[in-house]
Amino acid sequence: MKVENRTLFENDNLHVLRGLDTNSIDLIYLDPPFNSNRTFEASVGSEAAGATFKDFWTLEDLDNASHGELAEREPKLYEIIKAAEFSHGKSMKAYLIMMSIRLLEMFRILRPTGTLYLHCDDNASHYLKTVMDTVFGKDNFRNEIIWQRAATTKGNLKKGLARDSDSIFRYSKSDTYIWNVEAVTIPYDMANLDEKTKRQYYCVEPETGRRFSLTSLTAQTYDPDSHLTYDVMGVVRTWRWAEVRMRKEIAAGRIVQTRPGNVPRYKRYLDEQKGKRLNNIWVDIPNLTARSKERIGYPTQKPIALLERIIAASSKPGDRVLDPFCGCATTCVAAERLQRQWIGIDLSSKSYELVQSRLEQSGITEPVIHRKDNLKLYKQKKTDKHILFGIQDGKCNGCQAVFPFRSMSVAYIVAKSNGGTNAADNLQLLCSACGSTKKNRTQKQLIQKLENKGVLKCQRL
Repeated sequence: MKVENRTLFENDNLHVLRGLDTNSIDLIYLDPPFNSNRTFEASVGSEAAGATFKDFWTLEDLDNASHGELAEREPKLYEIIKAAEFSHGKSMKAYLIMMSIRLLEMFRILRPTGTLYLHCDDNASHYLKTVMDTVFGKDNFRNEIIWQRAATTKGNLKKGLARDSDSIFRYSKSDTYIWNVEAVTIPYDMANLDEKTKRQYYCVEPETGRRFSLTSLTAQTYDPDSHLTYDVMGVVRTWRWAEVRMRKEIAAGRIVQTRPGNVPRYKRYLDEQKGKRLNNIWVDIPNLTARSKERIGYPTQKPIALLERIIAASSKPGDRVLDPFCGCATTCVAAERLQRQWIGIDLSSKSYELVQSRLEQSGITEPVIHRKDNLKLYKQKKTDKHILFGIQDGKCNGCQAVFPFRSMSVAYIVAKSNGGTNAADNLQLLCSACGSTKKNRTQKQLIQKLENKGVLKCQRL
């Protein structure tokens, strides 16, 4: 189903994602909960007052069927999540199941040239990286961007280093993806140059005050038969440009000979250079403070400059941008300012209010479409087996061993021959060995037989 530009869905993003068309989105940015074990509330009296969300997870927060669905669709991914449970507990398992099901849908709806940016911190970044490698393929990992939130370190450092950065994982869907290098090229600020650039452009022209560096005008070519070589490898020094170009640069005053007999050099001005290209560590966009003009009081609000850089780098004007955890709608506002189409999703109605007011403050009067439906294009496959897999946490209800989804079957607790029914509370998942052992036995008899064989004792050890 076609979704109009400037649409904000007020709903569970999983339902909406499952209704979006395959290969329909050019760029996804998500700033999901970080599994920080905190509850966030917007500042009282702020524009975002009333916005609140919890950022801690339990298995009870999930639909039981999601365990079985994920284990059936992506058994390798489910094994990775189970491993995370051993090292980090059930909360991390619940969080990663929630994220994985949604990331699988995001991968589906991305165009082949699309890119996804996932914003997180060190609470779950290492686990999310393994999930992303599985969903997108490790070869489609492009960058881990480190965004330093604060220019100066705060807090007590007696027990360790400050935790003042976030990670942003950048993945493409294929080897062919949009990348605009101009978006990550920062013009030089002549009034506040870094020391490295000052050393590189150390000369200052007295007449104009322009900084410049002197660069070589010669090039090296390889000629194994030459008698004019400087060494045994056949390296020959030649002028870099043809005579016509050389005469033109001399007339323009761009060729400098520092002293008689020296090789002439080319004067390269700093203010003519394109700028400094960023690496994967971003320190030039500070986090919002209480005094920031764009701050509206939303607890996890990100700077619009950060989103504009991401959107400009990995999309073109007219492309479709999606934020499935849009919160205070910074992504939507940034996309609008850069002439991209956008879709936002959030559980709170506050997101719709905020995107309306923030667009109006930017002088943008186009109406935002507010939808509360699920698109109604996807019917989740919920079977007894999926639900039981979640309830039993992937374990056989007899021997209590963990089994792959495909290795267990639905069985009756009270056999039909003994008066059992198809009611949900009379169903369980058993591995093949326990299923063949139980047959028409009662559940108590099955457990006793397993204990007599020492099976349950082994599992408890």
